[in-house]
Amino acid sequence: MGEADLVKSRRALLLIDFINPLDFPEAGALAEPALAAARASRHLAQAARSCGIPVIYANDNFGRWQSDFPTMVKRLGQGRDVSASIVRLLRPRRGDLTVLKPMHSAFFGTPLDIILDQTGARSVVLAGLATDICIQLTAADAFLRGLKVHVPEDCTAAESPQKKAIALAYMRDILKCDTRPWRSLRWHRDRGTPGT
Repeated sequence: MGEADLVKSRRALLLIDFINPLDFPEAGALAEPALAAARASRHLAQAARSCGIPVIYANDNFGRWQSDFPTMVKRLGQGRDVSASIVRLLRPRRGDLTVLKPMHSAFFGTPLDIILDQTGARSVVLAGLATDICIQLTAADAFLRGLKVHVPEDCTAAESPQKKAIALAYMRDILKCDTRPWRSLRWHRDRGTPGT
């Protein structure tokens, strides 16, 4: 896919670490909130696609430098656990983009800056796991880049309500993120104007 193939939009949606085996020690506490966030994020992603806003999956490589995102989606989607349910809700669509992230932030060590520059995005919507780790660190990096950031509270999950609330408050108060639910976004597309 070349630059000419990228959808032009002033906004982009990042789905962060939803495609996840949830096989770490604290995963049990995260599983149900993650599924609830995935359900809301499914509607968010559908709205973004219908408005011509690019959907970008930013996913951990889980320490595997030969990771293959489509294979991971297929493998996780065949299970019967929460990970499989999330994959079925948020399976990537044709035209969606993916970046493999080696650390917590979707910006660190990835081509995300280049993708956002080439699409013309000045605003990002962040959804995914976990609110207090990868979402918060991605929001901080976006803030430092001068991007507007929306972190819909209903589209993220953490291991506890307290961790989520503290992270959302920090992002709202310090990083100036909009943390209202995703339906508060004004998804619209003016004629001849890229997604806003």
